[in-house]
Order: sequence, then structure tokens, then C-alpha cells
Amino acid sequence: MIHLFWDIDGTLLSTARAGVFALEDAARQVLDGELDLSTMRTAGLTDAEIAVEVCRSFGRQERAGDFLRAYARLLPEALGRRQGEVLPNVRENLEALDARDDVVNLLLTGNVREGAEAKLRHYGLWEFFADTGGAFSVEGSDRPSIARTARALVEDAYVPDRAYVIGDTPHDVSCGKAIGARTIAVATGPGYSLAELEACEPWLALKALPEPGALAEALGLLSKSR
Repeated sequence: MIHLFWDIDGTLLSTARAGVFALEDAARQVLDGELDLSTMRTAGLTDAEIAVEVCRSFGRQERAGDFLRAYARLLPEALGRRQGEVLPNVRENLEALDARDDVVNLLLTGNVREGAEAKLRHYGLWEFFADTGGAFSVEGSDRPSIARTARALVEDAYVPDRAYVIGDTPHDVSCGKAIGARTIAVATGPGYSLAELEACEPWLALKALPEPGALAEALGLLSKSR
């Protein structure tokens, strides 16, 4: 069995930064202030880490949990305020992989569970993960702890060279390496170039997710029975 652990933002889809609206609204509700994210590089940070950074900027670190919950509650409405998209070849690959009985698609994401589901539902991708779920950001979590949670989900069946973490940032590459998985870095997010991702030494670095046949070949699936 092959386990694929997928990042969401910049890998499966782009919300066109619609989540910023939810962050700003959460700051107004929880921190009683206006949030300026222009100087904060959030690519690859977990929702929990973003909440801590935002609350720290207001001198209100103790409200990080409240802020995180408010953000998750406000996100579904915020997604409709920008025209995002499912990234190229994502739906085609998920459909092809979902049809196989030797592949399991899971999430390994810095989104809180409610935020991950909201984004995937909004862009019509939740059906590919509804039964399998994955590992998500929770208050106090960081990438390594999320990665360990992801591995624990399939611990009995986990084989490092048959497990792949697919993401668009160096954080995703580090996540995969932390659990001994192969890492596939795709330069489809806004934060990192292909050269920057290659410098992190992933198992495979790509400009974008390839079409289903090419991805299946890279994963060694073409010779395997369905």
C-alpha cells in the first residue's frame, strides 16, 4: 500500500489568500484591533503558528486559542470573497488515485481540521479525503508533531519508501523527512521557487504536479495491479 500525504494550500488549491479576510475578522473580534499581514510571511506556517504570531504582535499571546477558533469559524464565509482555484492536474490525479485500491490519500496540513474541510469542500475536493482524513494543526502544534500524527494514522501499514509527502514549501519537505517519507516538492505555491525547493533536497522536485500518468510512473504505480 502506498500512502500519499497531501498539503493543501499551494499544493492542491489556491484560495487567492481569502483566508486573510478570516484572519482580519478574527483579529477584530478577539483582539479588538486591525491586523496587517503585509510583513508576515505565512507560507508553510501552520494555522496554530500563525495564530501565535498574530496574537504576539498584539501583545496578547494568551488569546491564541481563541483567535484560532474564531478564524476557523469565519473561514467558510471568507472563501467566497476571492476567486481561487484548484491547481493544475490536481483533480485529475486525485480521481485517478482514488480509483486504485493500492493507494491511500491523506492530508498532512498546517490547516486546522475545520479550515481544511472548509477549503476542500469549497473547491470540490473534500470527497477525496472525507473517509481517510489526515493530520491537522491544533493549538500548540508544529509541523513535526503534525507529521508524527500523520504517520501514526497508518502506523501498522507504514513503509517509509512507500509513503510520500507532497507539498509546496521547505516545511513540507522537512515534514516528510521527519517521518522518513519520500518528499515531492511542487513549486505551485506563492512562497518558494523550484530552485529554493530543490535546495531542500526533496526526493523529487517539480515545477508543478504532473498529469496522472507521469505521477503514477514517479510513484512506481504503472507496473502495479489495481
